[in-house]
Amino acid sequence: MAGKFVIKTGKNGKFSFNLKASNGQVILSSESYDSRKGAEGGIASVKKNSGNDGRFERKTAKDGSAFFVLKAANGEPLGKSEMYKTKASMESGIKSVVRNAPDAPSVDA
Repeated sequence: MAGKFVIKTGKNGKFSFNLKASNGQVILSSESYDSRKGAEGGIASVKKNSGNDGRFERKTAKDGSAFFVLKAANGEPLGKSEMYKTKASMESGIKSVVRNAPDAPSVDA
């Protein structure tokens, strides 16, 4: 089973998506969009930008956890990872996005 984008509608009527790896683990979470079309555009942008390592901003949280933000060409954030205990596991998360995002189908939650 390949990865997939899962689009969900929040209680506030806004849309967001998660990129899930083939094992079902969430590897990237989007921000909220006002419309489904906006979320679909965000997914298209993730697919386009995930192949460019320079679009992944590697960060460290206040508690020392590692995480990454995938950004579009204009610098806008497209999605954020979970928190990782090590930088090595964060790099594995990035590789999973690179591997799963380009061909992942979109499904409803």
